[in-house]
Amino acid sequence: MSIHQAAMPLCQSALSQLLIVDVQERLAAVMPTEELATTLTNINRLTQVARELDIPTIFTEQYPQGLGPTVDSVREHLPQSASATEKTSFSCCTAAGFERTLTNQSKRKQVILVGMEAHICILQSASGLLRWGYQVFVAADAVCSRYPASHQNALERMRQCGIQVADTESIVFEWVGDSSHEKFRDISRLFK
Repeated sequence: MSIHQAAMPLCQSALSQLLIVDVQERLAAVMPTEELATTLTNINRLTQVARELDIPTIFTEQYPQGLGPTVDSVREHLPQSASATEKTSFSCCTAAGFERTLTNQSKRKQVILVGMEAHICILQSASGLLRWGYQVFVAADAVCSRYPASHQNALERMRQCGIQVADTESIVFEWVGDSSHEKFRDISRLFK
């Protein structure tokens, strides 16, 4: 290991935006129960903290006519101004209008990705965002797939391509940065 090796990137609240991908009723219904519960809990933690820290949150819905709307437990934590980018493509980056959603946040070059399914829409979106020059973080405990092997394979593939695979608590405390942060106490309660 060289002492000149690049430093590990950390999430910074001023540079971040949260992207919630396809957390919809009919997709959620086919996820493993325990993994789904963990995923939803962590998406909601990230959404609540993003709101507290003024981090933009955007979300997509894959063919909502067939897969239904975003699940209520996630929708209730979204900013009132948020509206879904509807898509039929697996990558968010090839969905009509999606790039405008991100371009509005041009100073926010870190995208934190969460949602469903890790090995399809998350993986393909992460690849597209990387090509567009974003620094991509995937919250491993806030993405899920129908099969654990698919989930694990997706995380390994993304990690090998330079996508930062982290967990929800790491991301949140990187955003906060310091225990003297005015919102540290309130935010840390989400993890107790």
